[in-house]
Amino acid sequence: MSIAAAGFAILAISEGALAQDVSAATQNTPPAAEERLPIAFEADTLEYDQNNDSVTASGNVVLRRDGQSVRADTVTWNRGTGQIVATGDVRVLDRDGNQLFTDRIELTDELKTGAMENMLLALREGGRLAAADGERLPNGDVILNKAAYTGCDVVDSEGCPKKPSWRITAKQVIYSEDRKRISFRGARLELFGAIQLPLLGLTVSTVGQSVSGFLVPDFRLSPSNGVEISETYYWKIAENRDLAATAYAYTKAAPMASLEYRALTGSGAYQITGYATASNRIPIFGSSGNGGENAFRGYVFANGRFQLDENWSVSGSIRRATDRTFLRRYDISRDDRLRSMVAVERIDQDSYFSFAGYATQTLQADRNQGLIPVAFPVMDYRHRYEDPIFGGKIETQLNTLGITRTDGQDTQRAFASAQWSLRKLTPLGQEVTLTGLVRGDVYHSDENAATSTLIYRGDPGWQERGIATAAIDVKWPLVGQIFGGTQVLTPRVQLVASPNLKNLSIPNEDSRALELEDSNLFSLNRFPGYDRIEDGVRFTYGVDWQFERPRWRIKTSVGQSIRLSDKPTLFPDGTGLTNKASDIVGRTEVRYRNFIKVIHRYRVDQNSLAVRRNEFDAVVGNNRTYLELGYIKLNRDIASDIEDLQDREEVRAAGRVAFARYWSLFGSAVVNLTDRSEDPVFGSDGFQPLRTRIGAAYEDDCMQIALTWRRDYEATGDARKGNSFQLRFSLKNIGLK
Repeated sequence: MSIAAAGFAILAISEGALAQDVSAATQNTPPAAEERLPIAFEADTLEYDQNNDSVTASGNVVLRRDGQSVRADTVTWNRGTGQIVATGDVRVLDRDGNQLFTDRIELTDELKTGAMENMLLALREGGRLAAADGERLPNGDVILNKAAYTGCDVVDSEGCPKKPSWRITAKQVIYSEDRKRISFRGARLELFGAIQLPLLGLTVSTVGQSVSGFLVPDFRLSPSNGVEISETYYWKIAENRDLAATAYAYTKAAPMASLEYRALTGSGAYQITGYATASNRIPIFGSSGNGGENAFRGYVFANGRFQLDENWSVSGSIRRATDRTFLRRYDISRDDRLRSMVAVERIDQDSYFSFAGYATQTLQADRNQGLIPVAFPVMDYRHRYEDPIFGGKIETQLNTLGITRTDGQDTQRAFASAQWSLRKLTPLGQEVTLTGLVRGDVYHSDENAATSTLIYRGDPGWQERGIATAAIDVKWPLVGQIFGGTQVLTPRVQLVASPNLKNLSIPNEDSRALELEDSNLFSLNRFPGYDRIEDGVRFTYGVDWQFERPRWRIKTSVGQSIRLSDKPTLFPDGTGLTNKASDIVGRTEVRYRNFIKVIHRYRVDQNSLAVRRNEFDAVVGNNRTYLELGYIKLNRDIASDIEDLQDREEVRAAGRVAFARYWSLFGSAVVNLTDRSEDPVFGSDGFQPLRTRIGAAYEDDCMQIALTWRRDYEATGDARKGNSFQLRFSLKNIGLK
């Protein structure tokens, strides 16, 4: 018999039997169990063969069940055996969005795949799996023979076939729809159709999730360790926890191992990373511990953050190394200090509270660890109020700090402050801001003589200080048209007054690296931190100019400060604030679309017009091809005994050139141009490369390969200078890096 399908029919399949009343099956009756869910179908024609007890649907056949679908030219259902066979341009779509294309496939009454021929599996995440044939096991898994997998596109932008840059071939592949996994047996990685590498225990997720297994090894050549090969096994413990174990083998050093554990909880996340080995450790100046052969060496890094409720949170980190050259020798990090901390914070709309502690391990060869401070407790509380009288805002602050050194000065500090501010707009458009600040400090310090810089010591014992500051700040934005665009010219003046303070009797722990620049020109206190307060009366003036037109944007600022008192200055020579009239500081930024960005910062001596700070940063290009240039020269002309403010000159460059669609060359360099006349302690000869790097990379839609050469110019302990080479590559959709 032949039936023309005029609409949508429901074929209810239960225990291998066809419902006798098709119209009754169209009643959307909820199934009693999942296996009783009906299969809905559409077709141009439907034929029933009474002799063979089979039903055949032909022409644009679509079967649907529980989020799955099958499309084919012809579908035949044998009522006696329950077998469903789809033929002709078959496409099967599972619940996860993965698509199976084949010429012929056998299906169960739950639309589970059975035997198939010449199939292609297109994963939702972009991977492609092709096989000559396959069959379904009793447990529901599908075994595919003579299979190949790739994460690359197999057609170009015009729809023409193209050869993928990599693929994985395997004698056998097991596809589990329930576990959402594809497991390979006898797999080999084929690159560019020529290079073949064996892969052990490879498993791929069909829904883009991470799975346990080995990652692609990394290769490196360094002067300290020789040839290095590292292999990582990734273990997905649960959906919210994983572990990565890595083994490192070297030709010039003992093996090393590392573990990285990560977890995501209901209130936060944390991770713990550790490295361990036994090798020759060469002591350097200021370091502690024993050297010698087979000394234990390692590094631990752990951090995390937990949100306890809407307002309260806890965060912390631990970074410690057994010695000062471990991280550099094994190329783990180039940091020159490791900071550990813990902090408890509460934040709401009008207040902030923090209780924290910090400890730092120095990795610099010439620093004494005993002079590095441990800060605990560090407490800060702030609350903001609306001014009920004048309509301004009031912010109060309580702050404490305790600093301890095993071989140096100890300092404790506490202060309380209140700041009032009021911002008004005049009828002529001027923006006027009034500010008033009062603060009371209490300090205690001992072993002050251990601080080598005299102006940082302060007087030992108990010290107190009272602070009062008043300021008025006026801006007047003037808007107009010019050069086909819009300009905003904003003159600005500020008057700040504070009584004379006994600053030098107070220890200076957090206000050392001072320099006048555009960012702090109009600050109430140009000193960073809290330990130094700028006193006296000063008048500051400047102007901001901004110009915008299509594709272009220019911003520039320039200004100067003048002290109105003759009291000797607190500022060291070379900071730009020593004289009654300060140096002139400014900043200019030029942008052209997203292609060019240039920033220039400067400070000019107000007497000699010598350039005391000259800094350029420029970026030209797009995401594929770009050039970054940076230059800074700090000509402070300052005494050599103030270590935080020495002269420096440095140039930086980085760039990338893309060519031939997928290829690129990249590189970077940092060169110290400081000579001995500028900083006799640093020891530079005027041209000292610090880091250089050059490499080549290939990157297409599914693969990245990079070969990098790097040269280190300084040797410290067992971290030798010389050339290093590294080869890394990553493959899309199989989690290999």
